[in-house]
Amino acid sequence: MDMNNIESIVQQVLAEMRSSGSMPSAGGASVGPIPAKSRVAMLTSTGHFDIQEYAIPEVGDDDVLVKVEGCGVCGTDAHEFKRDPFGLIPVVLGHEGTGTIVKMGKNVKKDSAGKDLHLGDKVVTCMIFKDNPDITMFDLNKQNVGGADVYGLLPDDDVHLNGWFADYLLVRGGSTIFNVSDLDLDSRILIEPCAVLIHAVERAKTTGILRFNSRVVVQGCGPIGLICIAILKTMGIQNIVAVDGEEKRLSFAKEMGAGNTVNFKDHKGIEALTEAVKNAFGGYLADFAFQCTGSPVAHSNIYKFIRNGGGLCELGFFINGGDATINPHFDICSKEITTVGSWVYTLRDYATTFDFLKSAKDIGLPMSKLITHRFPLEKINEALETNLAMEGLKIAIVINS
Repeated sequence: MDMNNIESIVQQVLAEMRSSGSMPSAGGASVGPIPAKSRVAMLTSTGHFDIQEYAIPEVGDDDVLVKVEGCGVCGTDAHEFKRDPFGLIPVVLGHEGTGTIVKMGKNVKKDSAGKDLHLGDKVVTCMIFKDNPDITMFDLNKQNVGGADVYGLLPDDDVHLNGWFADYLLVRGGSTIFNVSDLDLDSRILIEPCAVLIHAVERAKTTGILRFNSRVVVQGCGPIGLICIAILKTMGIQNIVAVDGEEKRLSFAKEMGAGNTVNFKDHKGIEALTEAVKNAFGGYLADFAFQCTGSPVAHSNIYKFIRNGGGLCELGFFINGGDATINPHFDICSKEITTVGSWVYTLRDYATTFDFLKSAKDIGLPMSKLITHRFPLEKINEALETNLAMEGLKIAIVINS
């Protein structure tokens, strides 16, 4: 074969790469083919998503285009779907997502933790600190997500690819992004809710009360409470009592690491319920409690389960769930209970979550079983209705390749 033939073959291969989208462009590298348009699930009115298509925009020098693989359905998504409390409609929801980098700007080299980023890497996003560029992974100001924007809770704009309930997400410059290629898809879908609990446990540790030998009660065995139990188990805490009203969830709580369970439906009145919790600990009240429901009544009850000098982490209220009634003398002052609140997470908590998921897998905790339902994007309305009906635990949208 002469040189002219070789050159002709090379030119033909390059032409095919350009036409398929797998040839690096002036704006950065890509892997393809990449379609001209992406589907998104646009929440167009309360209780209804429409599947719409929008052009995939140009990827800027600091941007990353991600092909979505899956995204969990959060309670926040369900609240927005049901009654639009955040006033975002029309909006592409989905903030528990993960996918594969298919195109990246020329300035993108590393993720938010300093890990190299390449085409084909599996990633998740966390916060968008466009208005606060001084916040970094190792900033000690401990600002949580309340001071930032999040993909999946952004108002619609001319980009449209703003949430993970879509085929593609455009991660814009200034956003946080993490390379999580060493985690499987289920683990990656669970990163965001797990980070919420990592943050809560870190907040609990600041009290100085939560220790290896602590008696810990976890109230509420939805995904949040179950993940809380799993994190406590990976920390080596053995004496965990779960409180809920559904036997299936209490049974799963034992799989996640709870030693005993209490079904509040079996006990009439707070005195009887408190006695049941005490009996589950062998005659003692809890050293520490995690309140993981959005029920004001449950918050009022939780103080009764805690010993004098004990601690409480309240993390169940992600929106205004109403007022709770407590007795400051009996519930707080005379008991000298140390209380911390927890809301979402920090960047550092996100990175810690990756190691937690690996540890949970190493000790055999069935984290993947938290994902009880998987729906394709076109059935997203059914997915949200399933979430609202409390059928199962974690609902996920999984995008078919």
